[in-house]
Amino acid sequence: MVGTIFSIEEFAINDGPGIRTTVFLKGCPLRCQWCHNPEGQEFTPQWLNKKTGKVLCGKTISSSDLATEILRNEKIFSLNDGGVTFTGGEPLSQADFLFETMRLLKGRVHIAIETSAFADSDVFTKAVELADFMLVDCKVIDSFLHKKYTGVDNDKILQNIKGLCSLQTEFVVRIPLIAGVNDSIENMQAVAELLKDAKKLFRVELLTYNTSAGAKYAWLDRAYNPDFDAHKKPLVHDMFSKFNIPYIVL
Repeated sequence: MVGTIFSIEEFAINDGPGIRTTVFLKGCPLRCQWCHNPEGQEFTPQWLNKKTGKVLCGKTISSSDLATEILRNEKIFSLNDGGVTFTGGEPLSQADFLFETMRLLKGRVHIAIETSAFADSDVFTKAVELADFMLVDCKVIDSFLHKKYTGVDNDKILQNIKGLCSLQTEFVVRIPLIAGVNDSIENMQAVAELLKDAKKLFRVELLTYNTSAGAKYAWLDRAYNPDFDAHKKPLVHDMFSKFNIPYIVL
C-alpha cells in the first residue's frame, strides 16, 4: 500500500506521551481558517515557493518502508513510553494506507492518531481499534459556525466523538481557541456536556492561536485572510472543572 506524507519529525514531545516520531500525512477535507499546515491540505505533492527557492512538499512511500523508518527509533520509544503519532493533514483521509502501516507497527510501538474526527463511522471506529491513544479536535459545536470556519459540517465529527467517549481507548480532546469563533462560554459548556461521561478522556487541551499561522500561505501563493481577528487574544473559560474534566491551556 502506498500513501503520501509531507514530513516526519523525530523526538516530538507534544503529540502524545513520551518522545515520539510524528508522521504528517498529506490531504485534508477541511479548510480551517486558522490552519497552520496549509501545505498538508492537498493530497498530492506540491511545490512550495520559499525564499530559498522551490521545495517539493510531499512524497509517496509504501506502508512497509514507512514502518521500517519508524521502527528505527523502537529502542528509544521503549525507554520513555514514547511511540509514533500519525497526523496531517487528516490521516483518516488515507485510511487504507494508515491502517496497513499501523498493523505493521501494532504491538511493537505505542500508536497515536491526531485527527479532526471527520470520517465515516466505520473508518473512525477502526482507527480507534488500532490506536493506543487518540488526539481529537473539537473545534466548535455550533454546526453553522463549524461549516463557516472549516468548510464542512460537523455531524460526523460529533457522532465520532460521542462514540469515542463510550470506548476504552485513552484520548485527548484538543480545542484550538479562536477569538470570536469558539471561545464563548456557550461553546465551552457544550464541549463539556459532550465529554462529561467519557470513560477514557485523559484531558482537554486548549490550544491558543498561533499568530504566525498565516506565514506559510505565501509559499503556496495563497493569501491569508481569515474571517476573524487573528490578533485578538481568545478568552479562556473554565467550564470543565464542574464536570471533573482535567484541562490545560497550551
